[in-house]
Amino acid sequence: MDIRVGQGFDVHRLVEGRQFFLGGLCLPFEKGLLGHSDADVLIHAICDALLGAAGLRDIGYHFPDNDPQYAGIDSKILLQRTTALLKERGWRVGNIDATVCAERPKLNPFIPQMQDTLAPLMEVAPEQVSIKATTTEKLGFTGREEGIAALAVALIEKI
Repeated sequence: MDIRVGQGFDVHRLVEGRQFFLGGLCLPFEKGLLGHSDADVLIHAICDALLGAAGLRDIGYHFPDNDPQYAGIDSKILLQRTTALLKERGWRVGNIDATVCAERPKLNPFIPQMQDTLAPLMEVAPEQVSIKATTTEKLGFTGREEGIAALAVALIEKI
C-alpha cells in the first residue's frame, strides 16, 4: 500500500466583531478569528496537512488570500476542494490527527460535532478524524487569548 504523511499548521488572530468558526462549526464566543476566509484555523491546518502529504504545496497556493473569490468563503468548501484535488491525483484520506491550541472557549463539548461535520467533507468516517484541544497554560499569544493555533497530521493512501 502506498501511503504518505503530511503536517499542517495555522494561526489566526482573535478579534471583536466576527463570528467564531472552528472545525466547520459556528461556535458561541465573544470574538472571532480574523482572516480572508471565515478563518477556520482547524480546517486550514487540515488542508495544509493533506496538500503537503500529496506534494501539492499549501492552502495559500491553491486558495490565495488576495483572490476576491475566497473572501469570506466557508472553509468547509476549501476542505471539499482539497479532498477533490487529492482524489484527482489518485489519493484518499486515511486519517487526520489534529490539535487546537486555545485558552477559550472550551472546545471539548464540540469535538464530536466537528468530527461529524468534517468527516463527510473528506469522505471518511468520523472516527478517522481525531481532534484534540489544549491550552498553552496562559503562555504565548494563545495563552494571552490573542489568537488560536491548530496543528494537523494527515495520512493519505493511494486509491
